[in-house]
Amino acid sequence: MHVDISKCNSAMMHDTQSLPLYSDGVNLTEQELIACQSLSRAIPDRQSRAKAALSGHRSSLIKGRGMEFAEVRHYQNGDDVRTIDWRVTARTGVAHTKLFVEERERPILLLIDLSHSAYFGSQLLLQSVQIAHLATTLGWNAINHGDRLGALIASESTHLELKPRSRRQGILQLTSGLIDVHQQQLNQINQLVSDPEHMFKACQRLQRIAKPGSLIWIISDGQHINQQCLAPLTELSRHCDIGAFVVTDPLRQGTLALPKQFTLPVRDGQQQLTLTRQSYEAWLANQQSQQQQFINLMNLIKVQPRLIDAAKPLSAQLDILR
Repeated sequence: MHVDISKCNSAMMHDTQSLPLYSDGVNLTEQELIACQSLSRAIPDRQSRAKAALSGHRSSLIKGRGMEFAEVRHYQNGDDVRTIDWRVTARTGVAHTKLFVEERERPILLLIDLSHSAYFGSQLLLQSVQIAHLATTLGWNAINHGDRLGALIASESTHLELKPRSRRQGILQLTSGLIDVHQQQLNQINQLVSDPEHMFKACQRLQRIAKPGSLIWIISDGQHINQQCLAPLTELSRHCDIGAFVVTDPLRQGTLALPKQFTLPVRDGQQQLTLTRQSYEAWLANQQSQQQQFINLMNLIKVQPRLIDAAKPLSAQLDILR
């Protein structure tokens, strides 16, 4: 039996009742990203380092010149030298800095991986489209809570840095950036564009621009954030909160029902393949190994990634975001 699901990436078998009328699962539109605002209201606020929430703002343990002293810790690169506690430094021989409780908007930064490998889908959505839906939903959630929203959108050919902004400016620059980069990647899907270190460079840049006390969400298909990224992510985890999502697909997870014998044309990133039952098992093992490497990497910085399925609408998976 031959199974041909190559019409849109590696298999866009749409359930049109599950998608908004303005979404085709392959291209991104402004309307579908604006619609993520309604989903964002179902996500509670995350305050792992916050002491209290007051009128939409946080009284957070972050470096600053606030009114209330909190604690002293070792000085880290990027800390304000004005907050160094010279008495503790002189007594211990090691530089220490003061932390204060300061009420302010919290910077939320999204590291969005739109590598070519994410342009893959067996049902409903490309993984890249689901990544965009998830990123926008988290972005709307940040704006709803009065936070400042920024992002790094990375691909093999594009590195778009969006500085944290509040209110509509933050979400508008995110949706516009996602649509632009996503379309560029679609246009280049048949071109040989390769930068094996593009996510490492994005992590390095994020390390430099993320202010202490920021909340960082990493959204990826788990194929390109590798061991090389460990050093900058470890440094980030010392003074920022980090969460991670892996956007998956049933064909890459081995959960898609397939016949005993088949010929399956697929596009995996920029690689065109024809899978049979025998070659599929080896391909699947490699896909799962790469994803597991990403999960293991996140675990090293004490982050437990959450899995989001590109074959299901995000509205059916909101419990994972809670």
